[in-house]
Amino acid sequence: MIQDTVKQSLQGLFPTPEPVTEPPEQEGGDDAKAKKKKPEPRTNGLLVTDYATSGTHLDAQVEPGQLLDAVRILDEAGFFIESITGVDWIKENQLEVIYDFSRYDFDLCRVVIRTRVPRENPLVPTITGIYSGANWHERETHDFFGIKFEGHPHLIPLLLPEDADFHPLLKDFKP
Repeated sequence: MIQDTVKQSLQGLFPTPEPVTEPPEQEGGDDAKAKKKKPEPRTNGLLVTDYATSGTHLDAQVEPGQLLDAVRILDEAGFFIESITGVDWIKENQLEVIYDFSRYDFDLCRVVIRTRVPRENPLVPTITGIYSGANWHERETHDFFGIKFEGHPHLIPLLLPEDADFHPLLKDFKP
């Protein structure tokens, strides 16, 4: 099964021996919400997720330097890139880049690769050398979040004016 193969390959990027299974959400009323602590920031590693609740089978958080290795694993396993987007974690002073990959031939499998960078220097390597279709996804993410994709062949604005010096999806953006 492709999921097991990819899980083993991605797990090789991390020092821990086994991927973690995502804990089920707690059920209950207001008491459960009151007792629920603020979650700790996620550490790098591989999560096995429940497709029925998350829409993915595997969720890997990697260092920017591991990104190309993770993406190559998916490319070699026959995955295609669905989307690339960003998240502004303003309280943590970080930006996150999220890559969604799928494979749906005989073995449905969806994988998310995430990487976080400091807001002051949001730099990740481009994956356009592996997936040429990532070109415009990276340009759009750069437009809206200001994340720079190092080595991108044509990182000019895709949707914003060419002289735009703002990134409208950053949480501290003021129009």
